[in-house]
Amino acid sequence: MDLTNAVKRELKARAQRLEPVVKLGHAGLSDGFIRSMDAALSLHGLVKMKFTDFKEQKHELALQIAEKTGSDMIMQVGNVAVFYRPVRKDAGPGEA
Repeated sequence: MDLTNAVKRELKARAQRLEPVVKLGHAGLSDGFIRSMDAALSLHGLVKMKFTDFKEQKHELALQIAEKTGSDMIMQVGNVAVFYRPVRKDAGPGEA
């Protein structure tokens, strides 16, 4: 996705008020984690996640998460990353 700087600024501002809804723990980038992240993106569009483990690899993992979920990484500060994927209005339950 090509997001303009103005859109990214707006998303970053919205993300400031969010709590992390997904946490990357000791299981790493498991299928379950990717499904959870995908479901959160389908529901919310803008998702803040926290690295509780793998903190030393967070930059590489954040890029992999964006790629595997078809989202854009909007920002990464400390052990928190924010991802965005537009919510499909026509998606039924379980579809994204």
